[in-house]
Amino acid sequence: MRPLVPAGLEVDLWDGSAWVGVVPFRMSGVTPRGVPALPWISSFPELNVRTYVTAEGKPGVYFFSLDAANPLAVTLARAWYHLPYFRARMQCADRAGTVSYESRRIGADAEFRGRYRPAGGVFPAPSGSIEYFLTERYCLYSIRRGRLCRAEIHHPPWPLQVAEAEVERDTVAAAAGLRLPHSPPLLHFARRLDVVAWPLAPVASRARL
Repeated sequence: MRPLVPAGLEVDLWDGSAWVGVVPFRMSGVTPRGVPALPWISSFPELNVRTYVTAEGKPGVYFFSLDAANPLAVTLARAWYHLPYFRARMQCADRAGTVSYESRRIGADAEFRGRYRPAGGVFPAPSGSIEYFLTERYCLYSIRRGRLCRAEIHHPPWPLQVAEAEVERDTVAAAAGLRLPHSPPLLHFARRLDVVAWPLAPVASRARL
């Protein structure tokens, strides 16, 4: 993990191990403040591969990749947040409470195909739990012109549910140079999460790619 994370970021560990999240979801209502949402621009499937880091003692997330079905969103996110967004062909459908999700990155062997569903009631992440470690993070980190930067984000606590999943194919982590363990994944579901993000700002420490 360490060689894949930029200098200036500390890999955050839980129980002595780094964690990787493969997170499929659907974005909706994505728009700059004060601009009305447009259905053909503001709503689209997205899939990200992330790990959990700190800089200057502030926990956040670092993205290895983000696949999206909206070409304009990919272009704008790369320009504004310097994140590794990629265009993908994607389908996402909720059928009787089970989400069927497919994503295939254009021009690369980075694919996710599977189904998932909630399997329990909604609960807040207890302080000190693995769920708290993974979700109570209020910034993202990226590299802009060789400099480590941070974007503050805000959201309410995640409305988590234990989840079940059948994954038919998952090569998005491998495409980022990550080898996932053979142990069963930790699975959670959230029906909705409202998020607000601020622009990137430099972090005091420098980072090299």
